[in-house]
Amino acid sequence: MDKEDFKVLNKGEEEEMELHGYRLCRWRLALVGLGVLCTGGFLLLLLYWMPEWCVKSTCTRTTVRDAEVVLLQSTDEFRRWFLAKVRVMLVPGSNPFHSLETQTTSPSSPSSPSSPSSPSSLSSPPSPFSPPLANGHTPHPSDGSPAQELVKRYADYQPSQIRYFSLHSTKYYWNDAKQNFEVLNGLEDLQLSCSRLHSEHSGGLSQNQQEYRRLFFGMNEIEVKVPSVFKLLIKEVLNPFYIFQLFSVILWSADEYYYYAMAIVLMSVISIATSLYTIKKQYVMLHDMVAAHSIVRVSVCRANNDIDEILSTDLVPGDVMVIPSNGTIMPCDAVLISGTCIVNESMLTGESVPVTKTNLPNPLPGDRGGSDSAYNTEEHKRHTLFCGTNIIQTRFYTGELVKALVVRTGFSTAKGQLVRSILYPKPTDFKLYRDAYLFLLCLVGVAGIGFIYSIVLSVMNEVPAGTIVIESLDIITITVPPALPAAMTAGIVYAQRRLKQIGIFCISPQRINICGQINLVCFDKTGTLTEDGLDLWGVQRVENGSFHLSEETAYKESLVKSQFVACMATCHSLTKIEGQLSGDPLDLKMFEATGWILEEATEEETSLHNRIMPTVVRPPKQLLPKDVSISAEQDMELYELSSAYEIGIVRQFPFSSALQRMSVVARLLGEKRMDAYMKGAPEVVASLCKKDTVPANFSDILEGYTKEGFRVIALAHRRLESKVSWHKVQNINRNNIEKNMEFLGLIIMQNKLKAETPDVLKDLHQAHIRTVMVTGDNMLTAISVARDCGMIPPQDTVIIADALPPHDGQSARINWRYADKPSKATRLEEINISLEDVCHIDEPKTRDMFHFAMNGKSFAVIAEHFPDMLQKLVLHGTVFARMAPDQKTQLIETLQGVDYYVGMCGDGANDCGALKRAHGGISLSELEASVASPFTSRTPNISCVPSLIREGRAALITSFCVFKFMALYSIIQYISVTLLYSILSNLGDFQFLFIDIAIILIIVFTMSLNPAWKDLVSRRPPSGLISAPLLFSVLTQIIICLGFQTITFLWVKEQSWYTVWSPSSDACNKSSNLSDLNHTEIDEHNIKNYENTSIFYVSSFQYLIVAIVFSKGKPFRQPSYKNWPFVISTLILYFFLLFIMFYPVEAINDFLEIVCVPLDWRVKLLLVIVVNAVVSVVMESFILDIVLWKLVFSRDKQGSFGVTPAAPTPQGILDLRAYKCFVRLCCPHKMIPKARYMHLAQELSVDPDWPPKPTTTTEAKPCPENGSSYQIGINL
Repeated sequence: MDKEDFKVLNKGEEEEMELHGYRLCRWRLALVGLGVLCTGGFLLLLLYWMPEWCVKSTCTRTTVRDAEVVLLQSTDEFRRWFLAKVRVMLVPGSNPFHSLETQTTSPSSPSSPSSPSSPSSLSSPPSPFSPPLANGHTPHPSDGSPAQELVKRYADYQPSQIRYFSLHSTKYYWNDAKQNFEVLNGLEDLQLSCSRLHSEHSGGLSQNQQEYRRLFFGMNEIEVKVPSVFKLLIKEVLNPFYIFQLFSVILWSADEYYYYAMAIVLMSVISIATSLYTIKKQYVMLHDMVAAHSIVRVSVCRANNDIDEILSTDLVPGDVMVIPSNGTIMPCDAVLISGTCIVNESMLTGESVPVTKTNLPNPLPGDRGGSDSAYNTEEHKRHTLFCGTNIIQTRFYTGELVKALVVRTGFSTAKGQLVRSILYPKPTDFKLYRDAYLFLLCLVGVAGIGFIYSIVLSVMNEVPAGTIVIESLDIITITVPPALPAAMTAGIVYAQRRLKQIGIFCISPQRINICGQINLVCFDKTGTLTEDGLDLWGVQRVENGSFHLSEETAYKESLVKSQFVACMATCHSLTKIEGQLSGDPLDLKMFEATGWILEEATEEETSLHNRIMPTVVRPPKQLLPKDVSISAEQDMELYELSSAYEIGIVRQFPFSSALQRMSVVARLLGEKRMDAYMKGAPEVVASLCKKDTVPANFSDILEGYTKEGFRVIALAHRRLESKVSWHKVQNINRNNIEKNMEFLGLIIMQNKLKAETPDVLKDLHQAHIRTVMVTGDNMLTAISVARDCGMIPPQDTVIIADALPPHDGQSARINWRYADKPSKATRLEEINISLEDVCHIDEPKTRDMFHFAMNGKSFAVIAEHFPDMLQKLVLHGTVFARMAPDQKTQLIETLQGVDYYVGMCGDGANDCGALKRAHGGISLSELEASVASPFTSRTPNISCVPSLIREGRAALITSFCVFKFMALYSIIQYISVTLLYSILSNLGDFQFLFIDIAIILIIVFTMSLNPAWKDLVSRRPPSGLISAPLLFSVLTQIIICLGFQTITFLWVKEQSWYTVWSPSSDACNKSSNLSDLNHTEIDEHNIKNYENTSIFYVSSFQYLIVAIVFSKGKPFRQPSYKNWPFVISTLILYFFLLFIMFYPVEAINDFLEIVCVPLDWRVKLLLVIVVNAVVSVVMESFILDIVLWKLVFSRDKQGSFGVTPAAPTPQGILDLRAYKCFVRLCCPHKMIPKARYMHLAQELSVDPDWPPKPTTTTEAKPCPENGSSYQIGINL
């Protein structure tokens, strides 16, 4: 069998996986079963934890076609393994679109075979099924009754065996033509053109056809199964850590450490119960969110023109459902084929603005233009009703219903995919967690040494075999502290609680730690940096190809009948809902500025006509001109005509973000010819207008407004030909309307900055956290806003990258130009010379003195043709304008690709993908779209960003402190036990109990309570445990504790009063105790002795010393003395330990199994403890924090490699030189930055052609000799 025989599923998608085929092997199964018995079930656990081992140990490799079990591995950085069982389903057809009845109005694709293909195949038409997702949640058993009934009903058809497997609520079916498994998506799999959707699929399905398709697509439901408590319990208990705890408890019980074992069991039960409650609650919340309105009754059109009422769960792709006039919640994804709907899509977009959905165009026969392209939900989203969205109202023809063709159901829908992303999230990749496992492995290695040491020592002392086994294994249980998971979670839980108090809600608590590492934040503009609402600043009309002076308002008698005002009044998507105007805020402001009135036909009025009654707009009567100089008769006639001045909106072409414009066809009452009005991005509108109508100074005027931060909308008009009838307009392509327009002028809208924006960005810059703007707005407007809010300092240069795709044989190229002139022309050169390093280290030129800006089109071209250039551009890319939602996500991925920790802050509108992809996504919207974001802020401004980063840093430092403390705790205990083993002694059961419960748990859960520091500092905490400062800290404290415990252990034997302890020993001269000797129990474990007591005292104080030393405050957390629970707990424990040391209480001594020692030895022990404390504090707080951190460990700071956002002061430059010189002397090797963005910055600092000069061009040229697709050439 060729080992390389594997398939790739979902190629090129986020869920891409490699698939290997396996067949069950009986003899391997028997061997594994024997192994499970011999290991007492441990092998079964191991195979449960490692699915790849499970498959490889019980199966043999085979082809994917013949596989009984498939093993899948994700191709992302996590390389996760999954296994799935291949099942077989008998059906009477070969694919879901196979026609079972010749009379059906929903035939299969012409390329589909007329008879079923051979068994074990799923034929597909040449228009191949495209991934992604189908509903894989509803089981189709191979012997299921629906399939059997259909097979019997269609006995003439040879049943086909369809092979499939389910994974993550998705079903993958075998496609014989492609020789691979694939997902059945829905009607999009057929890649049908719009005209074919209308002609072939608008009649609906028969009931038999619907049942047949349901076998493949399953029930139309997004089923979030809430696991039973028992299932969750089993899954939680089978966690490796709890298995290790079970092993430890059994071991301790065998060694008669019952109290400690019971305490650990109690802790574990509480931990498991808390975890189960949290998980169950999350499942129930998600289930309730999804289940709401998920099952409704719907009307569907049958192939024989009947209308049936069915449950929405029975819908399949190809069904034609009737949209009720009073609205509904969409149970699936469907495309409108007749009528119009007004929809609230807040569940998907985060914007509760109603959107008008029009029916899918039905191009006329013979139209081979772009209008008859293959239907796609993304390209035709203005005609698609998405699952979970709220249909507010519909508009329809007389005698006709508003119909929608179902295209996707279940988990294939937009809502289904959102729920899948929540149910099956990617694991959080963070260095802290990977390092934690490495650190635990190191502890296990240390335990292994102790294990061997204890065995050798016990054998040499002829200890019984049973005792050897128990005590040797006990060493291993000591090194992995049982409270570690709870301790590590404490800081995150406290941070989550503090975030909740300031209005930030978190659905992914593990991300709080990652937010502590964020060093770049992307911001959406509108609604995030700026206010949501737009105010009309003014208008600037155009007549005869030249601009008028700007005017404050269009609400004037002189303009009421102008085409400019008519365009403002008609070119929008506003509608009336319950008597209130509703729609896009920009449209609303523009329409309100005219003062006109909008009237819509009622359902009763519509039903009286044979076509949709148009929406009518008219000016208020007081605005209509009235000439008083004419006669009374003429006046009356004019008044009647004027009062009837109304414009009906005949057809609407909704706004498209891809086209950046919208248009309407309207007709003035009494006019025969219709008018087309258009509004949109000025550059786009001007390009569609006659050249002679666009003013010569158009670009200059537009640039002037956009530089000042205004949002500019252009208007255009065209008188349509008289032959364009009402019916023709309903089917005409918008490209035939939106051409040869007359330019009318500009509307200038003002979008004000939110009051908090400048101060927050200033705080982020001072903390050396880069800020980037990602917006769908105009680039110059975005640059202006970036300057106003301080994202781009006034003196900095902005370089615009205009990228053009290959055209007419020319290769792709980038034109570089400066957005505006810097304040001093020679500023760049001056700075570059002034920053030459006196120590001749590779000093970067000032990276902070220029910023790149580009639009979405340029971004797409650069990403495709200049992938290496893109990474360089994002180092200083500050403004990304006109970015589509998927491009925002791609930008986040590019930034992460150069090792930035990226935060994203948006208002939820079109930001869902980016919010989900970022390390820390913060949604400012509380709508359902925020379910994709790890964090949601109740405060609708960006002040939540520094708060989240501060809490993230505090939680991260807390995690480090706790982990270091728990590591030291296990090592201190390990040292104590190892030393005592040398005299065949050990710590007592209640000594363990006192240390683990009274000291460790109390300290761990109180040391995590330090709140975040009030300011963001420029220093960032380390990202992982395997870093020089942390390793140095842990290792030095281990050496100190080892040294002082060893000194104590050896020094006690040197005392004059020392003898091997026995019940008759009287080191404290308490002869009265001799009378009680006969009642003293025999100490079988040799717990009571002078070494044990001395080690117990010293080690107990060591736990408190390292807790104080590791519990750090500034600059990431508040000082520990402000953490009252920690201070009080520590003082109580210190007082108690000193009390039992210097004022022994017999009951406490008996409980803790400690013996009385002379007063002078207790004073000496106190001296040891004080010296230990002083050495630990000096080493951690002075040598590590002050000397080594500032001079050696801070070399990975952002500012060291020229990517600091703020310009350095002259004093800062001198400090930088001194620092670099010092490091040069201390570390003569060349500094190599760890992060990729630093490495790139260092390379570019010595590149003489970087940054690109103005008015130059960078071309992509084929360059096969070096293996690269392109090389960069600079052409002046």
